[in-house]
Amino acid sequence: MSYFSDIYHAIGSLLTGMSVTGKYFLHARKGAITQEYPDNRATLKMFDRFRGEVVMPHDENNQHRCTGCQKCELACPNGSIEIIWDRQIDPETGKKKKLIDQHIYHLGMCTMCGLCIEACPTDAIKWAQNFENSVYDRTYLTRVLNKPGSRVVSGLED
Repeated sequence: MSYFSDIYHAIGSLLTGMSVTGKYFLHARKGAITQEYPDNRATLKMFDRFRGEVVMPHDENNQHRCTGCQKCELACPNGSIEIIWDRQIDPETGKKKKLIDQHIYHLGMCTMCGLCIEACPTDAIKWAQNFENSVYDRTYLTRVLNKPGSRVVSGLED
């Protein structure tokens, strides 16, 4: 008798699923949902929550907000962020100050967890919309986030 009751419950479950699909089919919003990726590359806009890769925004004066505190490096669970820094004399104040030499991001090791961005106290790193990261050589997935000759925004401290 359980054989027939299993068939009865299976048919009921199938009809429930088909009713959901049927409602969506009849009352779906207008317009195409599917993106035609290679053809619409110029107009494609990813949604705001998309996690493409980590970038360090610079302003028009080649200044960034990274103070080299290494909180993002410590928060990263698999070591995909590496900060090379040195203490140098700040020309404005004459005191020794931590200045970053390179802020290295290993995209091939990144799990896109976002812990580094949450840990950054100065909002120096952000998610970018770039998703075209397929390469033949893994060395191309290692990026230096700070631009050559860039410096920290004045008035920003650790």
